[in-house]
Amino acid sequence: MTIEINNESGVVVDESRILALASFALDAMHVSPDAELAIVLVDEGAMEQLHVQWMDEPGPTDVLSFPMDELRPGTEENPTPPGLLGDIVLCPQVAETQAAAAKHSTMDELQLLTCHGVLHLLGYDHAEPDEEKEMFGIQRDILLAFALQERRRTS
Repeated sequence: MTIEINNESGVVVDESRILALASFALDAMHVSPDAELAIVLVDEGAMEQLHVQWMDEPGPTDVLSFPMDELRPGTEENPTPPGLLGDIVLCPQVAETQAAAAKHSTMDELQLLTCHGVLHLLGYDHAEPDEEKEMFGIQRDILLAFALQERRRTS
């Protein structure tokens, strides 16, 4: 899997953990190992510009996803074909504020947002209650499985 991370935010972030979570999430969704993903971390000003331009909403947001080839989740027997998954844009400053409110680390919030962005790139949404239940359930399962894997790896 080709995952590029570009940190333009001015905030020091453990990019290797974001990369590991993105790779884990794509693997869990049976995306081809030949798929490509870009993750960009930006400051609040850049995120606000993107938020206004693409969502017509004021102020910075936490994560935006820009799908490219409209890839969808695969299965173990039939993985997603290779292609350009798209871009995920994260704002560490907004993530830090949300993390404090949720009483967890900024890194945990950035990983949640990365997983959320991956699912959006794969066609998941949360506009309707049933969509939200499905998307957030998959997101929770991926994050829990990743945390378990990380605990096993470090113990």
